[in-house]
Amino acid sequence: MTTYILVPGAWHGAWTFAPLARELRRSGHEAYPLTLTGLGSRKHLLTASVNLDTHIEDVVNLLSDEDITDAVLVGHSYAGMVITGAADRVPERVKGLVYVDAMVPEDGQSTWSLVTDNEREWYLSGTAENGYTSAPLPFFDPRATPHPLASLLQAVRLEGDLSRFDRKSYVYATQWPTPSPFAEVYERLSGSPQWQTYAIESGHNVMREAPEELLKVLLSHG
Repeated sequence: MTTYILVPGAWHGAWTFAPLARELRRSGHEAYPLTLTGLGSRKHLLTASVNLDTHIEDVVNLLSDEDITDAVLVGHSYAGMVITGAADRVPERVKGLVYVDAMVPEDGQSTWSLVTDNEREWYLSGTAENGYTSAPLPFFDPRATPHPLASLLQAVRLEGDLSRFDRKSYVYATQWPTPSPFAEVYERLSGSPQWQTYAIESGHNVMREAPEELLKVLLSHG
């Protein structure tokens, strides 16, 4: 049995991974779809101080509280920052990583530094309400909630690198309507023997648009 920690991207909550979590459990594994602080059902906790470190601690605390030592951390989009930071802090609790159309940062990089001007414009265009959150885009699921801007701007601080983890997968969505901010990282990792890479015909929301293909990738880590 493997324990999957499923971390959604910006503006989204655990609901985005709920169907996949059910399928993982049916296959005999444990699965925890996680809502990060200040988002979704935890939106009442959103303040100007919620940042990337807060979200990393969400994952670290879950691993500690549940005494999980066989975690496969799965991060979509922004959550690539989160699972990288969490794995760096408690590597003894992590056996694998799956990045789903996501950032794969190195020390000192941020979401802001890893995306294109298109995404930076999205982030800032939705800050008018209070100055410290970015509003969800109009075409997002109605359950999407404002995202803490500080988490998108803060650089991750890492003590080591991902070479410590034997099982690492990258899932690249090929159907972005604009140039994908993840094309470069997919191309780079595709040339590395340390990574398994997958190109899936899907828009950015792979969990909704290509759930069966994503499930196969996750189960390969089981």
